[in-house]
Amino acid sequence: MPTTIVHIKGMSCGGCVSSIKTVLGKISGVNSVEVSLNDGQAVIQHDESLKEEVVNQAIEGAGFEVVKQ
Repeated sequence: MPTTIVHIKGMSCGGCVSSIKTVLGKISGVNSVEVSLNDGQAVIQHDESLKEEVVNQAIEGAGFEVVKQ
């Protein structure tokens, strides 16, 4: 199962973590999401069909910034 790590800027509390987990969990093809406030990232296990831009739009739509590595 593919795994994607997305670095996120703007998280400051547990509510932020919860918001990101919720929006990412609703995306078709996402199997599991772990979000770390300390690391500033989300680890997403997903199907092959998941598109990076869909993930980025969901995070940005929730009010956070995706940090390109």
